[in-house]
Amino acid sequence: MLYQDDFIAGLQQGLKPLLCKWNLSEESDLRLLTVSENATFIARDPARQNPVILRLHRPNYHKVEEIRSELAWISALRQSGAVDTPALVPAEDGALVVSFEDGADIRHVVAFEFMEGTEPDADAALVDGFRLLGEISARLHRHVESWDAPEGFARKTWDFDSAFGDAPLWGDWRAALGLTPEGEALLEQALERLKARLASYGKGRDRFGLVHADLRLANLLQSETGLGVIDFDDCGYSWFVYDFAAAISFHELNPIVPDLTAAWLEGYRTVRQLSAADVAMIPDFIMFRRLLLTAWIASHSETETARDAGLSDYTDGTLTIARTYLEGRA
Repeated sequence: MLYQDDFIAGLQQGLKPLLCKWNLSEESDLRLLTVSENATFIARDPARQNPVILRLHRPNYHKVEEIRSELAWISALRQSGAVDTPALVPAEDGALVVSFEDGADIRHVVAFEFMEGTEPDADAALVDGFRLLGEISARLHRHVESWDAPEGFARKTWDFDSAFGDAPLWGDWRAALGLTPEGEALLEQALERLKARLASYGKGRDRFGLVHADLRLANLLQSETGLGVIDFDDCGYSWFVYDFAAAISFHELNPIVPDLTAAWLEGYRTVRQLSAADVAMIPDFIMFRRLLLTAWIASHSETETARDAGLSDYTDGTLTIARTYLEGRA
């Protein structure tokens, strides 16, 4: 398994000699925060007031130019004031990406300032938060419409082909644990409908561009002063409304989703317009995201996120959503 304790310990040992690059002392306490696509550590140096967040990238996923592009967008967003997100912490030599050899792999590390806050709860109190999240999402999308990305900017594209084509970025949903032939046939029907509706909707500049692509609860930090956004690791080119579907990841069957949808739309429309055609596609993007996550869980079953989702239970939930989607009730 990729994320056994001894493997995590090995990552810590690989990071320790690099701490000095961010002017962190050898006495720094280095602890794992989360493991998903990447491993994220917090480094607490007794000689400095604020801790530093170190994100250790999974090998063979993002190229270094893709990571630098993510950081370029974060810097532009912070400079514009479009979103509250942690500042980058460059190494002493100014580098934003530090790399080291880990056996046969090359691992890339980036550092961020620590941001106060906690993950919001998925309850009725979240409605006001989703109103703010809709506003934040719209600010992100409005920023993209007027931003000239630097030369060499490269991020992945999250569309039907990249998600469900011959080389799916997150693996094949057909490998989902507990998926029966009947379930596979149901999801194939849902995919056929999804493909047709996405093709009809199109990729006009008013609806398709650079998005965060993972604005789920785990990547939000709620504090007394507002809502912060973290982890732009999946940012890439997709439909703007997809950001809402990402926001309710793992909570699609929660009965408060209609209230969250209404709040998100209300907040979004205070900043940027959405047409009736955009709103009508929300169920399609929920189906898109759920199938994408079903594939991710199948190919990342070793992660805590996948285990928390319930593996086979998650597959059953996907089938429930697909039935509703095909019945046109989503």
